Amino acid sequence: MAADLWHGFRHKKFWFPCKYFTLNAASITVIAVTMKLPVDLTSGGSTFVDQATKLGSLGFMCTMMANLMPSLASMDNKTLLANVTGLCVLVITIIANICIQIYTDAILHLPGPVRNNYFYGYDFIMIAYIYMAMILLLLMIMISSSLTIPTSKEILEFKYRSCTNKIYLSDQHIQMSVVEKLRQHVRRYWVMAETGNPQFVTTSNPLCMASGVICVIVMVMNSFLIVYAMKSRMEKPNVLILLGPESPYKLTTLTILQTQYIGVLVGTVAPISRCFWVFGFKFAAKLNMNHFNFFKVDKYWTQKLHEWKQSPMVSFISSNRKPILCSKYIALSLCIGFQKVIIILCKVICLIAITVLVSFINCLDRLNSLKSRWFDPSIASRTDDIDEDLNNYVLQMNNDTELAKKTIKRIENSMNYFTLKAEKEQNNSLLELLEKSIGFEGVDIFDTDLVQPLLHVELVNSWSLLIVTLTCIAIALPNIRKDEVESLVRSVVEGLSFTHMVEESLNNESEHANIRKTTLFLWHEFEYNYKWLDHPLTNDVFKWKTSTEIIKWFSDKAKEIVTDFKERESTDGELAENLPHTLIAANSMYRITQTILVRYQSNIELPITKKQLFAHLSDMIADIFCACFTNIPRVITRRCQENVIEKREASVMVAARLLGKTRKIIERLEARDIPSMDDEKKAYIDEWRLYLTQSIP
Repeated sequence: MAADLWHGFRHKKFWFPCKYFTLNAASITVIAVTMKLPVDLTSGGSTFVDQATKLGSLGFMCTMMANLMPSLASMDNKTLLANVTGLCVLVITIIANICIQIYTDAILHLPGPVRNNYFYGYDFIMIAYIYMAMILLLLMIMISSSLTIPTSKEILEFKYRSCTNKIYLSDQHIQMSVVEKLRQHVRRYWVMAETGNPQFVTTSNPLCMASGVICVIVMVMNSFLIVYAMKSRMEKPNVLILLGPESPYKLTTLTILQTQYIGVLVGTVAPISRCFWVFGFKFAAKLNMNHFNFFKVDKYWTQKLHEWKQSPMVSFISSNRKPILCSKYIALSLCIGFQKVIIILCKVICLIAITVLVSFINCLDRLNSLKSRWFDPSIASRTDDIDEDLNNYVLQMNNDTELAKKTIKRIENSMNYFTLKAEKEQNNSLLELLEKSIGFEGVDIFDTDLVQPLLHVELVNSWSLLIVTLTCIAIALPNIRKDEVESLVRSVVEGLSFTHMVEESLNNESEHANIRKTTLFLWHEFEYNYKWLDHPLTNDVFKWKTSTEIIKWFSDKAKEIVTDFKERESTDGELAENLPHTLIAANSMYRITQTILVRYQSNIELPITKKQLFAHLSDMIADIFCACFTNIPRVITRRCQENVIEKREASVMVAARLLGKTRKIIERLEARDIPSMDDEKKAYIDEWRLYLTQSIP
């Protein structure tokens, strides 16, 4: 719960989504451990602290359940059913054990004089009943919410598709720079992802607000418990076995009570903030008669139950269907009625809370207006500066809960802050390397048809594998200035993160997936061991070799690896996606080095120097990076269009971060003459090479 608070404050999400504390098998197990005292039938305890600790655990349970409410919206239907069922089993177990302890006097039922003299008038039985009622109410609220979530997601998904069509049509008529177009695109999808987040929608409904009100009541009750427990420990330290045996937990019960109270305090912040979050909607600012019509229950609250009620029976039930159908009809009708009762009850609680909060906030506004009139009359009233266009991309369950302008502005500001923060992480070394590229020649000359293939299987080329292979050759060259080598390595490190993203988004074939794994394997070996396929790349190995000899050494080693593998295993009928990483890396090295040898074999009288070869390889890497980065705008657009609703917000955040980090790269590439290729083909380096080869006169 504390981690979720930190995450919410850090990202300015004051509705505090559940990122770390979510309902799953692990959290249910942890909750069961924290409920050791309420379910322990063998532990007695006759002091105020013992009784307060046992009841404080129930209060802590209420707080945890209220905090878990939004996490229900981030699950698929099967996971939701399993986790809610697990929570129901745990809650029923706790309630049953508390009832047993009440019956067996483990929770004390005290006569009035004893209660007043030694326990400050506390009726522990009554408090236990109140806590149990709130736990059961929270459980019913969570079940009610879980029945609504699938329908809510369907509604949000429908509205999301409508907005995406609207964006597609509007983008056809936009005339602006690529960066500005992408910024507007990301901004729209950011608003859609934030407001269409199932957790966001869940925190703004009456069920979640009612759980927040319950959480506040629990905090107040636990505050009295902790105060009187501390007072009891100081004033009546010897009242230990007045009415029964001493608790086996002894003095640790006070520590447990204090820890639980800290948990209640921390866990109450998020539910209270969600109660105030309702003021991010216009309907809460001005209450009218429509808001007092709490007996009106919207269709989506009970739609899933109605679908179950109207669905036909399974086919394997052949006889006596009428009693089963009648039972099903009656049971689901009762469930629908019960669902409406829960919704109405939560609406009443929500309305009372809103009325109190509105009255309180109106008083504060009056005081602030008087203060500004008396002490600072020169300040003019300000209006929210908001792009009205963003209102069209807000996803909401119904029109009665329209987002306020300040809320949309806050969402827009969070996107701007996130993007600007990413812009500060510019890749200076990579930008310096890209300055060396004046065209896309390196994309054309990394391979040639004059080199005969070693394998019967035709392997495709990938951006990352070529860059890593060329980098290994360049780093192996001796007598190159250290700062130039380090700058190249930094550039490749910075650039590979973008090329991997391009390949993951646009090269989805299984063959490319295997090559990506090869690239990661090769690059990790280079970074950590400074080797290429177990061969050291230190300058001592190549100190006395010429440039041509170094290239030939790489070519021979690569050919040796491929030949040895062919002798051991046949690759004739093997698919490219099944080939081992070593073979793919060696084949790539062989073709690149052979292409370099073919290109420079005519210069026997004036061989290429190591510095010239290093510069040539650096230019090729820069050209390949530039060609690959022309796909970044498309990657950003695709990242915004995540199909899975639970992953949509995280995907848009990746797009916004990518836009911020690559803004300067996109601007530089926009100023260059980019080949007029089809976008689909532009994602593959082999298509680039084919286009450039055919374009040469």
